[in-house]
Amino acid sequence: MDFNFELILTLLFLLCGLSWLLNKSIRGGEDTLIGFLASMAPVLGIVLVLRSFVIEPFQIPSKSMVPTLKVGDYILVNKWIYGVRLPVLRTKIIDVSEPERGDVIVFFPPHQDRYFIKRVVGLPGDKINLIKGQLFVNGEKMPQTAYSQESAAPRSVVMTENLTGVDHLIQRRQSPTRLSLNFSTVVPAGHYFMMGDNRDNSSDSRVWGPVPAERIVGKAFARWMFWDSFASLPSFDRAGSIQ
Repeated sequence: MDFNFELILTLLFLLCGLSWLLNKSIRGGEDTLIGFLASMAPVLGIVLVLRSFVIEPFQIPSKSMVPTLKVGDYILVNKWIYGVRLPVLRTKIIDVSEPERGDVIVFFPPHQDRYFIKRVVGLPGDKINLIKGQLFVNGEKMPQTAYSQESAAPRSVVMTENLTGVDHLIQRRQSPTRLSLNFSTVVPAGHYFMMGDNRDNSSDSRVWGPVPAERIVGKAFARWMFWDSFASLPSFDRAGSIQ
């Protein structure tokens, strides 16, 4: 998720838009370079609007959200649900709604400008505790029950966790690692606490802190394809909504 396609698309659209203006002023033909670039402006404009304000596709590159999302999953992200933002600048121009606990979202972490995807565990003002792999939110234990239908990594178990009403799968080590052994924090105002569903194998807010609201990109709502390597064919068996 490191490739900044939005920036490149924006620059291309500006170039083609400028070419369109030049082509109109000098009355050039479509067989010129300026004419060709001008003809691309409407197409790039539509793609830019769709990707920046409506829906953007992403591909999952790491195991931090296993078992919910696996390496090779292709997902769709709702870009407007948390507010309309200007492309590249990320400035919010229209408020729509705020992230809710349990949402799976794409964002820029506070320490670098590349896309991450995690689950919202803590809202502004929440107290978050992890004790021996068990999550507590504002002192309330989030129930975890065994889930036998999903295979787990060695020395790990798959559980169903109820996150204040949102049921979702997590994977945790039988013997919790440092990340989940004993952790406590309070989420500051205007920030959100993010955690991977692969609780003991995820670089998240336990490592680099809560995420400012202005660095949120959108909500992941669907898997539409699975394709983990060029040696295999794409599969649509995992297509469906993201819980």
